[in-house]
Amino acid sequence: QVQLVESGGGLVQTGGSLRLSCVASGTIYSNDIIAWFRQAAGEERKLIAANTWRGGHAYYEDSVKGRFTMSRDAAKNTIYLQLNSLKREGTAVYYCAVDSSWRYGPPDVRAAGYDCWGQGTQVTVSS
Repeated sequence: QVQLVESGGGLVQTGGSLRLSCVASGTIYSNDIIAWFRQAAGEERKLIAANTWRGGHAYYEDSVKGRFTMSRDAAKNTIYLQLNSLKREGTAVYYCAVDSSWRYGPPDVRAAGYDCWGQGTQVTVSS
């Protein structure tokens, strides 16, 4: 059973940066999808970035392309999400998640497709 713990959220001004961390414990396989979702108040959880655990070509949702970057420290079993040029609409709870059933094709954009979640970390972007 994989457990995920996010950290790194906080209050940042528009245009600022944060780096979120997701520490994984348990067994994650190279073909598992590791993803970052965010959920703003009153909205559904939305996929913003994803990649396989082994790495490769990452998926980014259009609104974050060029500003957010996923990376991994395998030795620390940690996934990072670098958030740059943050906008007000970036205010949300950010979650990391694992999809252990993915085999090929694009990552599942549905939150229901992921079987393991962290508790989330709040990011608040102020003007």
